[in-house]
Amino acid sequence: MKSDRLLSILLLLQTRGLVPATELAERLEVSVRTIYRDIEALSASGVPVYAERGRHGGIALLPGFRTDVTGLTADEARALFVLAAEGAHTALGLDEALGSALRKVMAALPEPHRPAAELTSRRILVDPVRWMSGPRPAVDVAELHDAVFADRRLRLDYRHSGTGTPRTYTVDPYGLVVKAGVWYLVADRDGVPRLFRADRVRRATLADEAVVRRPGVELADLWDTLRRQVEERPGRVRLSLRVHRSRLDLFVRLHTGALTGEPYPEGSGEWLRAELAVDSVEWARSLLSFGPNVEVLSPPGARDVLARHAAAVVALYGQADAP
Repeated sequence: MKSDRLLSILLLLQTRGLVPATELAERLEVSVRTIYRDIEALSASGVPVYAERGRHGGIALLPGFRTDVTGLTADEARALFVLAAEGAHTALGLDEALGSALRKVMAALPEPHRPAAELTSRRILVDPVRWMSGPRPAVDVAELHDAVFADRRLRLDYRHSGTGTPRTYTVDPYGLVVKAGVWYLVADRDGVPRLFRADRVRRATLADEAVVRRPGVELADLWDTLRRQVEERPGRVRLSLRVHRSRLDLFVRLHTGALTGEPYPEGSGEWLRAELAVDSVEWARSLLSFGPNVEVLSPPGARDVLARHAAAVVALYGQADAP
């Protein structure tokens, strides 16, 4: 609606200062001509807005002008009170700041929106930690948080998975990402984007040199690239298997990240077919916990792994004299 668009333009100008008309048009998904018509409408309503022409021109408000209108709709107000990343605020030491910010937002909301926003905060709770993920080591995310805002290079003592001795790297940080309760530092190492798990950082020290970031590269773009590299990396082993319907819910919950698609019925019986993408055939041994309710059909190497480990378990518990 035009009224929402006018308010969005006003708030963008108030936040950003001078903004090119082309950028406003792109953000609001309208033409540049429409933006200029909206600017005329704002000016006619008494908003001190003006346009600067030229290569470095744009739309701006007169210095000192501000509005206290929040412009929040009822749904936007409710969305602010669904704390989908509550754990992130705790890790950054921002719990008190978050509570204070929400109280200020509540006070600024139009009166009709307040009851719905308050009720949402009491009726909706999002826990970002997966079931049975186990306790995670304490992570000093605040130290990394300060580092990514310092615009300086960072020296990391970092322990890779499966190794005990940390290695030292000098990196150019772009920012932090929290995914399913796990924090990652996104940084360039020798100009190549890398992911560093925060719980494997043994020490982080600011270097004297200024950070060197590639022009035009943003954190969100890097994260999307790195995430796809992890999820789609070549050379993964595909396990074809069948799952008994009685254990399907637990199986899907534990292996959502490895499933290549939705399990589908095998005939009209109690079994379903599924496929997992895993790092190696040795991973298959984790399926022993499902007993006879999960059967790996291929590749043969994965079946050999299961047979070998199952035989070792039988040998262990089949001894006549238990200690």
